[in-house]
Amino acid sequence: MTNGNRLAAVDLGSNSFRLEIGRVDHDEFQRTEYIKETVRQGGGLDEDRNLTPAAMQAGWECLARFGERLAGFKPHEVKAVATQTLREARNRDVFLEKANAVLGFPIDVISGREEARLIYQGVAQMLPASDERRLVIDVGGRSTELILGQGQVPGTMESYRVGSIAWSKRYFPDGAFTRKAFEIAEVAAKAVLDEAFDAYHPELWDTAYGSAGTVGAIGDVLVAAGWPEGVLTQEGLDWLLERLISAQSADRLRIAGMREDRRAIIGGGLSVMRAIFSLLGITEMQQAAGGLRHGLICDLTGGARDYGDLRAKSVQRLASKFNVDTAHSARVNKVATQLLQQVLASHETAEPARLLRKLGWAADLHEIGSYISHSDYHKHGAYILDNADAAGFSLSEMHRLSLLVLGHRGKLRKLDPVLMQDDLILQLICLRLAVILCHARRDPDLKGMTLSSGPAGSHEVNLSCRTNWAAAYPQSAHLLREEELAWQKTPWTLHISGV
Repeated sequence: MTNGNRLAAVDLGSNSFRLEIGRVDHDEFQRTEYIKETVRQGGGLDEDRNLTPAAMQAGWECLARFGERLAGFKPHEVKAVATQTLREARNRDVFLEKANAVLGFPIDVISGREEARLIYQGVAQMLPASDERRLVIDVGGRSTELILGQGQVPGTMESYRVGSIAWSKRYFPDGAFTRKAFEIAEVAAKAVLDEAFDAYHPELWDTAYGSAGTVGAIGDVLVAAGWPEGVLTQEGLDWLLERLISAQSADRLRIAGMREDRRAIIGGGLSVMRAIFSLLGITEMQQAAGGLRHGLICDLTGGARDYGDLRAKSVQRLASKFNVDTAHSARVNKVATQLLQQVLASHETAEPARLLRKLGWAADLHEIGSYISHSDYHKHGAYILDNADAAGFSLSEMHRLSLLVLGHRGKLRKLDPVLMQDDLILQLICLRLAVILCHARRDPDLKGMTLSSGPAGSHEVNLSCRTNWAAAYPQSAHLLREEELAWQKTPWTLHISGV
């Protein structure tokens, strides 16, 4: 990353939306501006897990303000992500369509484990170099991330659906603070987090670090009361519990260091934090300066190669886990990307390298569903990818891979909703042709074969084969003729000559 480059990270959390802006100076990011708005979108999910109109409007208005501040930034200088609330929201696509427009940059909804990776990365970057074994904890509005790592490298990562907003709504719905309510809330949090005990056992880490809002809110109150700065202790949590119970309700709570926007959700946040301390045997937790948005900045400053390597490793890990035939997937990858390179030469599109890379990943994983059953393996593969946690990928990126895997064989009407997405369809045509040409599971003869797109806006693709190719490979020619017919039932036309 060149010195002087502007960078920005946008974090759409369940409680707050945050914008971090800065510049790279001698290969280090220096913050120039930080904006945080308490949107509390996590409290705007109705019983059907849809964002309410009011919650969506509040989010759009905040993002419009962020978008004004980001005017003039280039696409590669901004990274925006959304977390648990939009992971849950059934109508997230409705929110995101306008949110992307008002912000001016695409917003990726990331998986829980990807959120955990970014949190650890952000925390580690802000800590001194060390080989200590770290436990990093982030109690958010609707999810809690736990990460074990050493130095800059995360290891065990998980996200649990328990958080300050969710627990406040469920166990302190009227804002009343009673000892019984806290006992019930802590037991419920332990029930969700119980499986974390073995994976994050005290013997597996040296120091516990807390990141983000809940840790900061509790820490601010403890410091104002005279407790040591930068550390949360069990005694401090016990003291704060008694203060909340004495106040009897959030409305009556008057305590130094407590921000107004935290009063309504401090009960849920404290109960979750106490459950974690108890379950994992934590006696004290260090407050970490870094967090999710710093992890986003790390991805931006770390170089596309490192980020690409991370996603490539995720693809390799999935291929290995599901026993993919790597020799054949590499063969399909090579043919598909060669075809796409040809067609892109006659088709204007942004970021051709990105399209080639993602097509290659889809080819690497196109048979991943065969691990479950060879029958309808493309459907099994699409399901796996739609539900897999893959480091470096957003949920929308994984869904795009799943669509390519789903569509690489069989009828095309199952993809009707996306058949007007030109870049995706060009990738799909190349993948389907590659699978056909490699059907014998050996390197195909591509001599004299060319793929090109028709006139701009024509939705037409032309495959030309050399004279006598069809006679030499009659089965392949037959499959190509069937493929030509399949595309006649779509808005696209595939012309194949020489077969």
